[in-house]
Amino acid sequence: MLVLLAGIFVVHIATVIMLFVSTIANVWMVGTSNLGTASSGLWLLCNKTCEQLPVNSRDEASLKAVQAFMILSIIFSVIALVMFIVQLFTLEKGKRFYITGAIMLVCWMCILIGVSIYTARFTGKMPESTSSHHGYCFILAWICFCFSFIISILYLVLRKK
Repeated sequence: MLVLLAGIFVVHIATVIMLFVSTIANVWMVGTSNLGTASSGLWLLCNKTCEQLPVNSRDEASLKAVQAFMILSIIFSVIALVMFIVQLFTLEKGKRFYITGAIMLVCWMCILIGVSIYTARFTGKMPESTSSHHGYCFILAWICFCFSFIISILYLVLRKK
């Protein structure tokens, strides 16, 4: 049981770290052009230097929604981690980690909404780029989506012994 709790805790911390990296770093899309390799994220467009991400007025609300949902997912994941630690020491034996599991499901939903909006609105849209593909931050966000779902289900099923 202790090994299972430690494993869940380690995966949860890894998920929080990957969520931070995928939200902060600016490598959601990578493209090549005659100026070299450029990358864009949720905040900046980087070539040799980084500048504010140019977004047309039609896509601005979508980008703000992706930014908001990714930040919310980080917040809910950290809250769930704290709640897990609190419940680990205060929960009676035989009880389940319902609160932690529910908070992680909300985190999972925020990741799903944020990354899905990005996929629908910004895939393949690199300014002044001839060819583009997804960067590691986009892939990390989808990995966090999977991990947060697995962790939330484990929290809902797991009993304290």
